[in-house]
Amino acid sequence: MNIAVSPSTSGPAVRSQVQWSLRWENELRLAEHAELAEFFRKSYGPTGAFNAQPFEGNRSWAGARPELRVIGYDALGVAAHIGLLRRFLKIGGVDLLVAELGLYAVRPDLEGLGISHSMRVMYPALKELGVPFGFGTVRPALEKHLTRLVERQGLATLMSGIRVRSTHPDVYPELSPIRIEDVLVVVFPVGRSISEWPAGTIIDRNGPEL
Repeated sequence: MNIAVSPSTSGPAVRSQVQWSLRWENELRLAEHAELAEFFRKSYGPTGAFNAQPFEGNRSWAGARPELRVIGYDALGVAAHIGLLRRFLKIGGVDLLVAELGLYAVRPDLEGLGISHSMRVMYPALKELGVPFGFGTVRPALEKHLTRLVERQGLATLMSGIRVRSTHPDVYPELSPIRIEDVLVVVFPVGRSISEWPAGTIIDRNGPEL
């Protein structure tokens, strides 16, 4: 789950002016992709130039391409974003349908908006899609951030001690095509209980991260 986090300078009055839009990928026009690409470059750039690199030009995705997006807009343009892609994970020999959540970012001046705001819009969409779970991954350094904004509100469960295997979105001669990461797994129970999440310490995406 790609997350860009920057210092917050926003307040409740500013956050209340954000309008949320649920958009399927086929609905987005070229100008909207260009606007989102610029938003991602500015959001991910402070975390390192490499993280902003995938969004050069009009490319508004980093690895796998989302099929559904929640986009927040305000008077200045794109304020926040989270993407969704349905896929099958392999966990301990079990194939499991999930809605992977990723491409999460908030404009630097609105970081206090928090992931919980965008998830309030995304969660009904997860229910409508009929998926058993929402799924994402985050860096261990963001555990406190996610615990405060997600787990304490009962939206999700954080899991540690799990390795996730995925493919690089592009093939580089100097790199293995497979990437293995020790990350925090974020699971959003939707159609099934968290007790039904398969046991296993290795999760295979068999594709690039969203």
